[in-house]
Amino acid sequence: MTDRIEKAGRRNGGLAEFLPYQLSVTSNAVSSVIAQRYRARFGLKITEWRVMAVLGDAGALTQRDLTEATLMDKVAVNRACKVLGDRGLLERQPNTNDGRSHLIHLTDEGLAIHQEVMPMVERMERDIFSVLSLEEQAQFKAMLKRIFDNSDMAQTR
Repeated sequence: MTDRIEKAGRRNGGLAEFLPYQLSVTSNAVSSVIAQRYRARFGLKITEWRVMAVLGDAGALTQRDLTEATLMDKVAVNRACKVLGDRGLLERQPNTNDGRSHLIHLTDEGLAIHQEVMPMVERMERDIFSVLSLEEQAQFKAMLKRIFDNSDMAQTR
């Protein structure tokens, strides 16, 4: 753990040893480093990029699907979609399967940005995780998936 986290933990009664705290601050630190690049180049916030990344991978989704896919609050997803829509990076179309919702998809400009940002964030991911061997990275991802899957099960207990 870094000195920042350890100092915060001492001030907060051992918080630095609490695994959810370690995951959260590490996730925030990694996301912030990566976000600096796409924010500087495209003026995107983390929430906006997450919406774009999911749409770029999945194609058209409802706002509810986006909320579930990103695990972000529905208000944050709504704000991100509004900003991206105002910038012409995504569009809404009627959902023929459910008249109460719309399908949201990236515009050509949004797709172009997605295709430019993805290689950049993938390079940064490789740089950040280069402290781990490829085997350790695979193990780490597998462990995170197991923890994530178990957190879903823990909610139902």
